[in-house]
Parts: sequence; C-alpha cells; structure tokens
Amino acid sequence: MHRDHESNALAAELIARAHALAPVLAERGDAAEAAGRIPAQTIADMQAAGFFKVLQPKRYGGYELDPQTFFEIQMALARGCMSTAWVYGVVGVHNWQLALFDERAQQDVWGKDPATLIASTYMPVGKVTPVEGGFRLSGHWKFSSGSELCEWVFLGALVPPARAGEPPEYRTFLLPKSDYTIERDWDVLGLRATGSHDIVVNDVFVPEYRTHKAVDGMMGTSPGLALNDAPLFRLPFAQIFVRAVCTACIGALQGAVDDFRAYATNRVSSNSGAKTSDDTGAQSACANAAVAIDEMQVLLRRNFDELLAAVQGGPEVSIERRVHFRYQSAQVAERCAQAANALLRYAGGNGIYRRNPLVRRFLDLHAARAHYANNLDRFGQNLGAVMLGRTNTDFFI
Repeated sequence: MHRDHESNALAAELIARAHALAPVLAERGDAAEAAGRIPAQTIADMQAAGFFKVLQPKRYGGYELDPQTFFEIQMALARGCMSTAWVYGVVGVHNWQLALFDERAQQDVWGKDPATLIASTYMPVGKVTPVEGGFRLSGHWKFSSGSELCEWVFLGALVPPARAGEPPEYRTFLLPKSDYTIERDWDVLGLRATGSHDIVVNDVFVPEYRTHKAVDGMMGTSPGLALNDAPLFRLPFAQIFVRAVCTACIGALQGAVDDFRAYATNRVSSNSGAKTSDDTGAQSACANAAVAIDEMQVLLRRNFDELLAAVQGGPEVSIERRVHFRYQSAQVAERCAQAANALLRYAGGNGIYRRNPLVRRFLDLHAARAHYANNLDRFGQNLGAVMLGRTNTDFFI
C-alpha cells in the first residue's frame, strides 16, 4: 500500500512511541504476571499513543495504516513484554475485522466511543440455532486474550447447513459484554499476563448483521467494504490474523537477545572461570538468533508487500502462495522458541532462576507455540501437499 509523506511520518512516530514504551512494560512485567493481566495503565498508555487506531477505519478516527506498521509496533512492544504485545496484536487486529462487518455492527461498538475494544476466541465451538433476524448462540470458548479489558467479543461458531449434505458455514459472532460471562481459568506456564480466560454464553440472540462470514473475509466480499474501501480492508483476514498471534514472538526474541547480551557479556563461570563471551556456543546462539530475527522480519514485510500490491491491482496472490505465507507465519513461534532455548542454555546455572528475564521470554515463546495458528506440522504438510498437486485443505488463508 502506497504511503504518502504524512502516513510515513505518522507510522515512524507510532513505532518510536512503541520502542519508548517497551522499557516501561518490562518494569511492569512482574506485577502483570502476578495479576494474570496487563495493567489498565498499560492499555491507557497504548490508547494514548494511538496504537489501536493503526488498522481502524478513518470513519471512526483510525489511521488506516498498513499491516507492516501494526506489526512493527507489536514487535517493539514485545521487546519489553510479550504478553502486552500479544494482547495488542489480538485485540488491535479486531479493529480491522470490525471494519468488515455491516455498518450497524460498527455503530454498535464505536458509535459512542471509537476507543472501545473487542476481545475474541475464534474456536468453532458454539452451538448455533438460526432464528428470524439472526441466531441463538450458546457455548464455552477458551483462550480469550485480554478479555477483561474489552467491552465486546468476537466468537467463532459453525452455522448449520440449510440443506442436508452441505457443509456448515463458519462465522464470527459479535457480542456485547452483557451477553457473556468471563470464567477466570488462566493458570499457565507462559503468557500469563495475557489474561486469556474462558468465555461462556448461554442462549443469547445475535442479530444477523453482527456476524461475519469467513468466506467473505477470504474472498474480499465483506459487507463493510461498501464503506471502508481502502486497500487495507481488502486483504485476506486470515493473513492478518495469523500474523497477530506470532509476530510478538519476533520482538520477544529480540528482547531475549538484549537480555542475554546484558547478562553474558561480563559473566564469568563460577566453575571454570571462563568468560561466556569467549564461549563459541554462546557466540553462535547470539548470531543465530539475530539472523533469524532479521529473516523473519524481512519475510513479514515482503509477504504483506505482495498482498497489498495484489489488492491495488497488481498480480493476484495464488492459493499456493497464500498457503506458503501461512506456513511461514506458523514457523515463527517455533523458530523463536528454539533460538531462545539456545540462549538459555548458555546462560549457565544462574540462568534458570526466575529473576533472570530470559526465563519469562523462554516460557512466553513456548506458550505461543501452542496456538492453533502456530501448528507447524499441519500447515507445512498442507503446503507440501498443494505443491505436489493435492487439493488445499486450509481455507483460513
């Protein structure tokens, strides 16, 4: 997406604000982890900095900047606190998806306050009953990051087929906080401060206009495009979302490299008296992590350059290419976790104490690997199958 001088200046300023906030987030890390949620002050700081406006429609005070800017901010925040960056990525990307909904849904959420935030859990576990004007929805969803900080939620569910033999239709359902309860069930090893609690819904009515069809997101036929027609909103939803749940890993790995360098540069082993800085294994671990970060950042920007060019009249991005991008996204969490493993290995015996910031990086990165979108084997196998002439089995691309 072509950016004018004003947009370039705004993007640079937002990224600079994120880098400036990162050390503050690091200082809040212990308290956030103990509370199991990022502080309200952190959300306030991100709101004041304009971070949630990056992908929001201009009609509601947003900036409509490109995804590269959004993810640069996420990586900068993760350098200080991966949980904060994870919540930013997940919640912030919802301002993009809401732009694809019917105008009435956008008004429901942003009509009185454009700063209103939306949580989500896209697991297709809801029970859906079609009724006049919409649907009855019930269910119990897990993993709703930042749910306590938001006033609305996106929930995934399958709409039963109208005719026997047809497949169900995946949709995202939009509900206000009064229609669901949050069940605090977030007791995990990593990403503890994301507060990714459960969402419970008991037979509530969701109007048709507060749903979004996955096929519309994939094909670029969403109703919101009639109003929000910037190229940004014609990107495939899946390509944006899967990056929202892996890109924080890149920033967290950069933070781990920062921590390791600060820890290891002057460290001397109490057993051998050798300097860690002279250890060839430690040197390789640093170098490999730095190169991996660079490669993943370059691929992230390149892939969105291609996707944006396509929606602006350039060459179409083929299904195989989109599957390719999906697999590259799924690789990120694994690559970052393995690089963090190597750094922690060369931190020595003292490296395993919880006071060592590398430990939180290590746990957060391994927790990110558990997200369905970061399932390395599944998406790699699908890409290989497509390359060998088999039919694509992943429609979230």
